[in-house]
Amino acid sequence: MRKVIGIGETILDIIFKDEQPIGAVPGGSMFNGLISLGRVGMDVTFISETGDDRVGQRIIRFLEDNHVDASSVSIYPESKSPISLAFLNENNDAEYIFYKDHPHDRLEMIYPDIHSDDIVMFGSFYAVNPVIRQQMAAFLEHAHNCGAILYYDVNFRASHRDDLMRVKPNLLENFEYTDIIRGSMEDFEVMYNKKDAESIYRSEISFYCKNFIYTQGAEPLEVRGTGGFCRQYPAMQSETVSTIGAGDNFNAGFVYGMIKYGVTREMLENGLPEELWDKIVDEAQQFAANVCQSINNSVDQAFADLKKQELLDEPSGKAEREACLEEMEKNN
Repeated sequence: MRKVIGIGETILDIIFKDEQPIGAVPGGSMFNGLISLGRVGMDVTFISETGDDRVGQRIIRFLEDNHVDASSVSIYPESKSPISLAFLNENNDAEYIFYKDHPHDRLEMIYPDIHSDDIVMFGSFYAVNPVIRQQMAAFLEHAHNCGAILYYDVNFRASHRDDLMRVKPNLLENFEYTDIIRGSMEDFEVMYNKKDAESIYRSEISFYCKNFIYTQGAEPLEVRGTGGFCRQYPAMQSETVSTIGAGDNFNAGFVYGMIKYGVTREMLENGLPEELWDKIVDEAQQFAANVCQSINNSVDQAFADLKKQELLDEPSGKAEREACLEEMEKNN
């Protein structure tokens, strides 16, 4: 089975509504999506770090309980595990305050085995943090050289606006390694003061990476792909309890779709047919819509069981892969 390897922060999200705490959930931008992928039965490994305290111990248990390999999570006895306070507004969107023991960022990385067409997920400030940049860049280069597909969720928020010039070389280096870039309207407004997906793709993305996903919350998302693919998809409507984890689980659903339908790095480099884009984006939106229906950061078990069965019923995307290869041969 193809593996999914995620690298990112671990954190305990304490969630507030009307100024009162309503829950505490282990999280982190890559963490949330990986938990969902573990629940649907994929082979998932997480690379991260945490403290050897009650929060860190709970995070490790949570990973293991959800079938995510935690053997590449470094545990530091002298560090405090990070927490965040997430305040939900009237639209159930979250505003965050983070508490982190930054001097202990070090990422003494334990590499898992990586093979051709495995998928590596990374993103957020963790992916550009100067303190761990050397280790992050070395890992991304290693994964790329191993033939993995690299999926990058930019997730660059306004809280890091003042860091932008300092980390911009790291952002661009990430773009160069990456096979698929996803970002939100908020990310690119902070980074480039632009909101138009086509302008952002042409001026900032396409030189580095041809496959681009631009999300706008409840507004339609836009996709650009190798070979000139361009399409807008309406956002999937659902009852929203919390948007925490929506983008993270969009990522998880997209990765799920790539594995379900047998997408390889070669296929991405040569261009996916529009029917395959449609199917994968639909999976991504289903994952995101499900997670918005609770205060949890990952998909619920009933949804996960359904997706696990779909994965067993789908013969590794054989039909879609063969159609894509036929199209590539015609174009050549």
